[in-house]
Amino acid sequence: MIPLMILAVHGLALCIGLVIVIWMMAVHRRERLRQPDHSPALVLFPRPKPSPSRPNCWLAVRSVTPEAVKLALGLNRFAPCSWEDGLVGEHEFFISPRVHGWVIITGVGLPNPSDDVDATFMFLTALSKQLGHVQYFYSGRYMHHHAWARLDDGCVTRAYAWTGETVWNQGAETLPELEIGLRSYDYGEQSATILDVETNHERVALLASRWSLDPAEIKTQTLPVATGIAGETAVN
Repeated sequence: MIPLMILAVHGLALCIGLVIVIWMMAVHRRERLRQPDHSPALVLFPRPKPSPSRPNCWLAVRSVTPEAVKLALGLNRFAPCSWEDGLVGEHEFFISPRVHGWVIITGVGLPNPSDDVDATFMFLTALSKQLGHVQYFYSGRYMHHHAWARLDDGCVTRAYAWTGETVWNQGAETLPELEIGLRSYDYGEQSATILDVETNHERVALLASRWSLDPAEIKTQTLPVATGIAGETAVN
């Protein structure tokens, strides 16, 4: 009996000690949660603000106002929209404020050469006739489809689109394309390698930064106006 009593006493002491440890940990956690967000640790190591996401398709329009873009797109309904929300690309159209002389346009209303390259061509030429210099960038999330184009006053000066094969190749390659190693193939040419296709796909944003702007690299906190316009072309 005596050994059993000794074991029982030791077990009771162990349980009491465990309860005390759990209680102390809970108290410590509550104290940490009560600390304000401006605690010394957070001041020394501030949390970085997330960068805007990069849409898979966007336009860059030079030397115009967001109002001019809104009229050219024929938006019937519109409202203010933040950069972060607009760049997600879920609106029909998002029109950014002017940034270094450029207006960025994103949204599901933009054409996709993977669906219809002719519709893409007609949309861009019509918009360029109204707005002048328009650039188009597409980097599909699947299959590495990609495209880029530059238009002036409705005329294509350079365009390339690959959707499993070359479906649009117009104009001479620009110097930035050559410098960053983009590869263009003629219609019907079957020599495109997987590496070339992946390289083109990954460097669409880099070309955008050379031609105009990469939306994901814009520091919205430094802009005088960080709110754009989200709108639709027809009332449902």
